[in-house]
This record gives sequence, C-alpha cells and structure tokens, in this order.
Amino acid sequence: MGQKIGIIYSSIDGQTKKICEKLNAFFNDKQIKTELYAINDFNSDISEFNTLILGASIRYGKHNKSVYDFIQTNIIALNKITTAFFSVNLVARKEDKNSADTNPYLIKFLKQTPWKPDLLEVFAGKLDYKSYPILDRIMIKLIMKLTHGPTNSDLPIEYTDWNKVSDFGLRISNTLKTQ
Repeated sequence: MGQKIGIIYSSIDGQTKKICEKLNAFFNDKQIKTELYAINDFNSDISEFNTLILGASIRYGKHNKSVYDFIQTNIIALNKITTAFFSVNLVARKEDKNSADTNPYLIKFLKQTPWKPDLLEVFAGKLDYKSYPILDRIMIKLIMKLTHGPTNSDLPIEYTDWNKVSDFGLRISNTLKTQ
C-alpha cells in the first residue's frame, strides 16, 4: 500500500477548510494520495491512513465539540499512526501567539485532550465582519477591541500565512519518508 493521508477539518466560516484544501493540493502535487473530509462526514477507518491531519477553528475561545468527540472516539487508532493537528484562530495574527508553543488556544486544547499529535501548527484565520450573523459580528468586534485588532473593516482581512501552510505540508510529507 502506498502512502495515504487523511485530512479532516472542523470549519465555521470556511478558512480551516480552505487551509485543508491547500494542504490537499500540496500533497496531490507530490503524488501523495489524500482523502479530505469535513469532521461530521468522516466515516472511514483511520487505519487506512499512514497519516491523519486534523484542522480545527476557534469560535469564542473554543474548538468545536465535534473535534473533542472525534478524538475521544478514535484515540486508540490515532495513537497508532502519525498525526498532525492545527488550530486556526485570529489571535494567531499576533507574532507572539502564532506558534504551537505560544498560542493559548492550542495550549489549552492539548491540556484538554489525551491525544498527543506528532506535529502541531497554528494558523491565523480570516476576519470577515460582513459574512457573520449580527450577534457574531458584535461579539467578534468586542473581542477584537479587547485584543487591539481591527473593528471597522468593510473588506475581509485574511491573516493566513500560506507559506506557513506549505511549510507544514512539507513537514508532514517528510514524515512519510521515514514510515
């Protein structure tokens, strides 16, 4: 069997999905077989994959409950293969909070789950006030005000560093050579 990567995402506004699609394209360019799933649509056997990547976004300081449920349900299988996890959040737009060691949401996540992924990363997300429902827009503006972020933007602001996404893909593909 050749190398096969499963890519699973939990995305609220679509940026995590977009990052997973970029990773998927990166691996396809390297002729590495992949399968891409929304977390709620995943029904495969994890043992089919040499590597599994899980990406999850933050809303109101938390990853979606489905991420924790997925890990709890699949922890034994996850521990038998190479795994990678990345968190997408707007606090990662700040240089002092954009790494696995400094991002408070990733640190909190790792304390709350028994899973210990082999590779970790954090990506800044996208801020798009016009696309949010009114309550979310108000809450996110409040959070941005408290964290000294933009509160009055008519245009989307994409903070994702796509070179960092490609570098993460490269780190993951380098683990395949040693499996």
